[in-house]
Amino acid sequence: MTEANERARPAPAVEILPAGRIRLVETPLPGLSERHRAAMDRAWEEAVRANPALFDGPMAVLTGLQRDGADGLVLFWARTTYRNRALRHVPGAPLHGSLSVSVAQPADDGRLLVGRMAPSTAAPGRWQLPGGGVEPPDDGRELNLGALRAHAARELAEETGSDTPADALTPWLTTRGGRGNVGVVFTAPPRPARELYDRYAELARKETACGVQPEFTEVELIGPPADLKRLQGPHAALLPLLVRRHTGS
Repeated sequence: MTEANERARPAPAVEILPAGRIRLVETPLPGLSERHRAAMDRAWEEAVRANPALFDGPMAVLTGLQRDGADGLVLFWARTTYRNRALRHVPGAPLHGSLSVSVAQPADDGRLLVGRMAPSTAAPGRWQLPGGGVEPPDDGRELNLGALRAHAARELAEETGSDTPADALTPWLTTRGGRGNVGVVFTAPPRPARELYDRYAELARKETACGVQPEFTEVELIGPPADLKRLQGPHAALLPLLVRRHTGS
């Protein structure tokens, strides 16, 4: 089934994709009309004026999705920059889903670590798992599951201070959101709850001392889905589903 067919059928806000096997295939980025490109640039400039911390760095976007047998998935992706996200605010412009990774980091008591995004990020105040958008590899290097795993480990360390080796992460779920965004979620080995809090506190202390705002302004451990209600502020649409899956609710 092609991505066009996939988009034609109704889809829930968040769904789990069968992906026992994941293959990534690079494609050229579809071109934009001059009108859409100019509108994208204007929308990006407005976003930067509102949040000067935004950076037009490299990112990977999805150009297609295809089933590969009963439990396989092929993700077609292209190289672009974060400016491409501004197309969401351009009426009639072609849109591409984002590709992201995240890590379900459990404590030894079964609770999951979540963080609240800093005001300078693209989702200020939002609670979510550690993770982020996938950056394309250097030219000539392959984007594969191993690269996604390494990126997820890097995000976990940069946001929470937990330096789990990439090869200790296990693929868990592949999800798709209402905008066609696809996320690959890994699980990390459990750590003592106190250690998770202490590692984040040490990371935040060091970054603040260097004049850097941490990507997470705070972290919490949550157990059953009811715990989401005590988080102050919005949370990622994906988070309740992942918490239910993790707890078996």
